[in-house]
Amino acid sequence: MGEASYRMTEKLHAETLAVRAALERSHYGENSEALYLTSGYVQPSAESAAARFANEEEGFTYARYGNPTVASFEKRLAAMEGTEAAIATSSGMAAILMMCMGLLKAGDHVICSRSVFGSTIKLIGGEFGKFGVASTFVSQTDVDEWRAALRPTTRLLFAETPTNPLTEVCDMAALADIAHRAGALLAVDNCFATPVLQQPVAFGADIVMHSGTKYLDGQGRVLAGALCASRELIDEKFMPVLRSAGMTLSPFNAWVVLKGLETLGLRIRAQSAQALQLAHWLLQQAQVVSVHHPGLASHPQHALAMRQQSGVGGAVISFDLGGGSPEQARARAFHLLDQLRVLSLSTNLGDTKTLVAHPASTSHGRLTEAQRQAAGITQGLVRVAVGLEHLEDIQADLLRGLFTLA
Repeated sequence: MGEASYRMTEKLHAETLAVRAALERSHYGENSEALYLTSGYVQPSAESAAARFANEEEGFTYARYGNPTVASFEKRLAAMEGTEAAIATSSGMAAILMMCMGLLKAGDHVICSRSVFGSTIKLIGGEFGKFGVASTFVSQTDVDEWRAALRPTTRLLFAETPTNPLTEVCDMAALADIAHRAGALLAVDNCFATPVLQQPVAFGADIVMHSGTKYLDGQGRVLAGALCASRELIDEKFMPVLRSAGMTLSPFNAWVVLKGLETLGLRIRAQSAQALQLAHWLLQQAQVVSVHHPGLASHPQHALAMRQQSGVGGAVISFDLGGGSPEQARARAFHLLDQLRVLSLSTNLGDTKTLVAHPASTSHGRLTEAQRQAAGITQGLVRVAVGLEHLEDIQADLLRGLFTLA
């Protein structure tokens, strides 16, 4: 759809936007969005070519800078998140890299939840530290810690909600207030909830980050990432990084995720419903010490999660098998994983297949033991990203390992 009709999508529901928001059809009138596989574009004239490369005229110039299929995905995701614009990247981590490169310089300071994805901690606390960017990692849920960590040089607050893998929920409105009073920006990783369950900008966030690899694709086929924000941030802060650094999303991957968005609402709600049932079932298993899921009334941030996530807890669960020493706990977790016959032992999530993982040795394996303990990642913790198999089959597969634990 053209710009005029695109503006009308503000009145449509997320489920409709997930199917309809995109660039206008080509002159062929295709119903399914077209896949444009090209690295370059023929320009109508030398004058137009010069104007387009100078960003003085709309039009595609080179695939590293933009592509019609990628632009359709960006427009659709921005419409669903309620932001003015979005910019796509080659992976979720590339999106975080772009965000930090576009916003930060030597001497700046970032406040980040210590419960975020392990690679995010490594990138912000490690790689950017080499270039003079300071970082402080705080409790996901303690608003006072975020406030106390502020410095005159603080430029960015970054959180994911719910977190991976303990499903901790942060108060986005409170963090936005802290950031804005300090002249900083709040960025939120919305990977777990997706725009179907929550729109962080509605709670004051400035930037919404996505790993499209997860629920946006939904079937574990491709890597993709994105940042959703104001037109000013996209054009002035992030696009220059994309043009120079080239963390560009491929047209094919964009097309796959674009089509994945069409079923996102159905998938995330069905998977979330199964996850809540599984969480209640796990609570009844004698071998399970604790279960983490925002939909449980026992979750520390249950009420906040229900307000922010449209009353839905999401499709990710983690549970702890205990086991005494870290070595014993790890052995119990590994035993359970090695008994699986239906579910997949995989560190990805958001797939239609149920994926089970041991965070302490995989997604958070590169962290120090002290960092894992600070984030609550024990050796006995198992994460389940619930898929669309029949619930009884998921339970039976987990029981195979639970029943045989010593």
